[in-house]
Amino acid sequence: MLEIVSVSVFYEVAALLVLAAAVGLVGVLLRQPLIVSFIAVGILAGPSLLDIARSDAQINLLAELGIAVLLFLVGLKLDVKLVRTLGPVALTTGLGQVAFTSIIGFMLGLALGLDMVTSLYVAVALTFSSTIIIVKLLSDKREIDSLHGRVALGFLIVQDLVVVLAMLVMSGIGAGAQSEGSALADIALVFGYGLLMLLAVAVFIRFIADRLVERLARAPELLMCFAIGWAALLAATGDYLGFSKELGGLLAGVSLASTQFREAMAARLAPLRDFLLLFFFIALGASLDLSLLGQQIPAALTLSLFVLIGNPLIVLVIMGAMGYRKRTGFLAGLTVAQISEFSLIFAAVGVSLGHIGAETLGLVTLVGLITISLSTYMITYSHHLYAWLEPFLGPFERRNTSREVVGQSDHVEKRYDIILFGLGRYGSAITERLLQHDCSVLGVDFNPAVVREWQQEGLDIAYGDATDPELVASLPLAGVKWVVSGIPEHQTGVTHEDARLALVDALRSAGFTGRVAIAAHRGSDADRFAAGGADLILQPFRDAADQAAQLLLSDEAKGLSSREGDRAEAG
Repeated sequence: MLEIVSVSVFYEVAALLVLAAAVGLVGVLLRQPLIVSFIAVGILAGPSLLDIARSDAQINLLAELGIAVLLFLVGLKLDVKLVRTLGPVALTTGLGQVAFTSIIGFMLGLALGLDMVTSLYVAVALTFSSTIIIVKLLSDKREIDSLHGRVALGFLIVQDLVVVLAMLVMSGIGAGAQSEGSALADIALVFGYGLLMLLAVAVFIRFIADRLVERLARAPELLMCFAIGWAALLAATGDYLGFSKELGGLLAGVSLASTQFREAMAARLAPLRDFLLLFFFIALGASLDLSLLGQQIPAALTLSLFVLIGNPLIVLVIMGAMGYRKRTGFLAGLTVAQISEFSLIFAAVGVSLGHIGAETLGLVTLVGLITISLSTYMITYSHHLYAWLEPFLGPFERRNTSREVVGQSDHVEKRYDIILFGLGRYGSAITERLLQHDCSVLGVDFNPAVVREWQQEGLDIAYGDATDPELVASLPLAGVKWVVSGIPEHQTGVTHEDARLALVDALRSAGFTGRVAIAAHRGSDADRFAAGGADLILQPFRDAADQAAQLLLSDEAKGLSSREGDRAEAG
């Protein structure tokens, strides 16, 4: 059977897809994250076991396209004004995490009996976190637009820049003939190229993007082809100029984020992104050489614990010192609780240069396998983890959390008839109609861009997450008649945690005695929400259909009455 698979690349890809579907189904039945299942597919298909994944060039090509599309979609939803606001915390947290992780990792390496050069390599490898895995998880949880998601994306970009510098230094060492001045010149050249690319993207946004996309949108298929090509082009340009494909793909998305068709592009490209990223995780799993693990288990467990616990603590401390709440720092910190695929590449380069041995590559590989797998669960269960650990996190939050005050203090003394969570299309429509009927409404959303937009309209809105009990308890609940959840339905992998039911629990815990309404897009959820404490179930599609039917029947009745009257007059 394996001989047949190796005959053709098509047969190989077909076998990988079938294997991924089978393992993914087992993972879903066992309520495991698909990312873990797909990495397991890579390990099964890799050289250590079934040895199916042999066409490295083709698999890596699909994986790289997936990376470009993923970061392109993230860039499509980035708010440039918000990037300016979060820039300082992203830079401080990113550089601080890299510095502290490197120093502590180096000392841990020495304590484990590694020599200085090996300890240095291991320490640097521990600083990199996987942008691809984190962005994928946050996107699946719909938290990429939250404050902690935006902050995490910011310091991951800083990490990517550090990766570029580390690889440049390594390539300079590998060339051997380069002088220190030549290596510094290469680094300066890369930054110069980066500035030129940013300038080119700014010109494209200002003079070309809107007109070009408007013309392409006349043929939706052509618009999608352009979007994929544009993402791949800028990702390839970024790679060619010396910085990563990830940054190039991100810039491609940012360049089209101001166009009116960005939502259409995002909706159509999401399935393609998920399909292509399958090959990234397969390639990652297949690259893990299990034969190198050897006697590295004790050291790998020690370093893994540092990455899983120490890295989030470092981010939590830095963000707390900058005035962010402990919840935001905790959720953002969990995103750095793993090492990256670049960590394996960095260690492999060290082996090729003769600086470290193959056993060190095995150590980094095992740390990667442990931290990527466990951090996937940590990020997926992040809200549960926070609820368990919140009593111990008090020292990491300053009294003045000024960084997260988004107009909330202005609302504490006011009284409202209705508080509405989730200002998407449905929630916004409800709010507008309530305001037309002179109801006092306080909106709550966890997307900082939405909060700013509503504030500019002069409407009362607070930044916050419906699953945050502290936020719910701090709202002016006294006298509120209804709390309405317009939060859309989504699943979050392992936990399938429902933010709407979490909101009901938080309201009851806060002593709220009013009534709660929840929007449900499926009729099957009505009984579940009613049992969970909801007083009213809003079903947008059913309710709209009922109203449409009433309007049609009303018009028909009016038409029939009119025709009957005409006949009577004619008679």
